[in-house]
Amino acid sequence: MSANPLVSQVDSPNPEKLELVPPLLGATVAELTAWVQQQGQPAYRGKQLHDWIYNKGVRSLCDISVFPKNWRAELAQVPIGRSTLHYRSVAPDGTVKYLLRLADGQIIETVGIPSAKRLTVCVSSQVGCPMGCDFCATGKGGYQRNLDCHEIVDQVLTVQEDFQQRVSHVVFMGMGEPLLNTDNVLASLRSLNQDVGIGARSLTVSTVGIRSRIRQLAEHHLQITLAVSLHASNQALRERLIPSARPYPLENLLAECREYVQMTGRRVSFEYVLLAGVNDLPKHALELAQHLRGFQNHVNLIPYNPIKEVDYKRPSSDRIQAFVNVLKQQQIAVSVRYSRGLEADAACGQLRANERQ
Repeated sequence: MSANPLVSQVDSPNPEKLELVPPLLGATVAELTAWVQQQGQPAYRGKQLHDWIYNKGVRSLCDISVFPKNWRAELAQVPIGRSTLHYRSVAPDGTVKYLLRLADGQIIETVGIPSAKRLTVCVSSQVGCPMGCDFCATGKGGYQRNLDCHEIVDQVLTVQEDFQQRVSHVVFMGMGEPLLNTDNVLASLRSLNQDVGIGARSLTVSTVGIRSRIRQLAEHHLQITLAVSLHASNQALRERLIPSARPYPLENLLAECREYVQMTGRRVSFEYVLLAGVNDLPKHALELAQHLRGFQNHVNLIPYNPIKEVDYKRPSSDRIQAFVNVLKQQQIAVSVRYSRGLEADAACGQLRANERQ
């Protein structure tokens, strides 16, 4: 978020101008403090407002009981920026999928993934996705628009409130390509870290790979985790699975990943969806290992989660283990991630915004 965007749009306590204020969610303590002072209120109200937005989850400024009653009435039309719950489903493993309706009527998905020691939220960064990965449900529905900062942060607060538990980790692995929405993703990362209180190393941004954007991300020297969706061991196979990869050769993408490690000191995680008979053979594992030697990285293998539009299959357990063994023999760090929420269509690659609209 740019410096004091609220103040730049409201320069007097005139209630008629309050309607020009953008959603408050995503603003810092300093920005909120400057804004309340512009409204003729004491500076300490800024911290109160910040607390009610981020810790108490208020959805209307009229409900902030510590504010003067008359001022609350004036603030009735000022948007905080919260979505409304459109649909909620729970998988047997406790994973919860949410369809959230935004102010313009668009629907997005977010997923809450609980475990014994953490609560992870998988957030969307766009309405739909323009990347068109052949095995992913989101890309089949097309692309509508980028999400604003407040629409991303809202997803985390929604899950936190529903679970009545602090969110510990956030992964940008929902709908959309985060690095096609870099400004809003960076703003939301700052807010999730500084306002919501989630550690930077518990924030993960996933990307298919957009030319020069990984390098640009590295220039911010964030302590977040970068996850690159590779899904193939060579350029030809990658173009088959990810049409948007055609203008960005695999060797160029990996060179940018090496730069990222050098600039940030943070390793890169590579996501690799295993598709039976397509990219899961030992020769693919060996080819992948050859690409990944010489810099700090880790491979997350994700057995395919089915969608109705295509007939890919999940590899057998033996085939998955054989792939793992080859990578380990080549000294490549690897783990297998079985996605949560499969029965609720909330697993990796299954998110779609047009269900139950």
